[in-house]
Amino acid sequence: MSISIDFKNVIKRYGDNTVIPGLSLNIKKGEFFTLLGPSGCGKTTLLRMVAGFNSIEGGEIYFNDRLINNVSPKDRNIGMVFQNYAIFPHLTVKKNIAFGLENRKLPKDQIDKKVDDILKVVKIYEFKDRLPENLSGGQQQRVALARAIVIHPDVLLMDEPLSNLDAKLRIEMRNAIKDIQRDIGITTIYVTHDQEEAMAISDRIAVMNSGVIQHVGTPQNIYQRPSNVFVATFIGRTNILEGKLIVQNEEIILEFDNDYKVTMDNLNITPDEGKEIPVKISVRPEEFIIDKNGLGIKAKIVSSMFLGLNTHYFVELESRDRVEIIQESTIGEILEPGIEIGLRVKKEKINVFDKESELNITEGVVNHVS
Repeated sequence: MSISIDFKNVIKRYGDNTVIPGLSLNIKKGEFFTLLGPSGCGKTTLLRMVAGFNSIEGGEIYFNDRLINNVSPKDRNIGMVFQNYAIFPHLTVKKNIAFGLENRKLPKDQIDKKVDDILKVVKIYEFKDRLPENLSGGQQQRVALARAIVIHPDVLLMDEPLSNLDAKLRIEMRNAIKDIQRDIGITTIYVTHDQEEAMAISDRIAVMNSGVIQHVGTPQNIYQRPSNVFVATFIGRTNILEGKLIVQNEEIILEFDNDYKVTMDNLNITPDEGKEIPVKISVRPEEFIIDKNGLGIKAKIVSSMFLGLNTHYFVELESRDRVEIIQESTIGEILEPGIEIGLRVKKEKINVFDKESELNITEGVVNHVS
């Protein structure tokens, strides 16, 4: 059974140190929800509060309408997958997966059926009689996942489950996890610091920093319209440039530092005539257009990387700022270091932030915390 999870002004302290100062959030039934952020931001702490491993110093956590603050971990009906798998080395795959069912005193024939069924779901049925030492890292992770979901938990919690795998296997396993979660329909909270991983598997993401949620949204929304400068720089690559907004002839003009100007019609702010508003501008590498005739922001090629589909250029602006540009590779020569170019921007894609608050003032920002 899928459940919703509600966090209402949740607080976590360690002595005098408050690591989560009052967090509110709603996770929907059957949702694959990811807590994403740098190390030490509070994401694993919050996950352990859901599991019952950490105390709650303030606020409330609900499974549907059931307050779970003081419910013991064994009575919360959760499945958990850890970074280090935590499978028993002396038990076979089948015995590892059956462990939770045996603790629940299910009849042997039911246990056998449930284990066989889940082995097929996670695609390791043929390895059921092997010991963990005879499995690959990806196969061990599938055992840990099967053991967590075979008990039909209300909530599946996953803490950096792929961090011990190599890059190729991480991609394979993240796709498998998403497919399995979708098939089962279980409410899942997933913790990672890997933004690409979060983008690939999540229905929604909460970006955290210092115990505070910065943005909650779909991967597309967070990438395209980040709520603030922190989110813009944490999710994907971006170049942050200085600029200002001015009104000329009733049009809002975005002026970059070196007099390159674009007219903006998608901002949630209208400066008074003649007033200048200092801003920060997020231009992702793919949002630059290289102009070989030198129109736009004056720049000089520093270096390049050919990566097949795309070519990455690193350039220096007249302001001495360095930016990264990603262009689709063409048949022909790559621009050499020292070549002078102009840079224009795809104005409908860039994001503009108030310089002081660092909040996004571009239309289309959706940042719901419930």
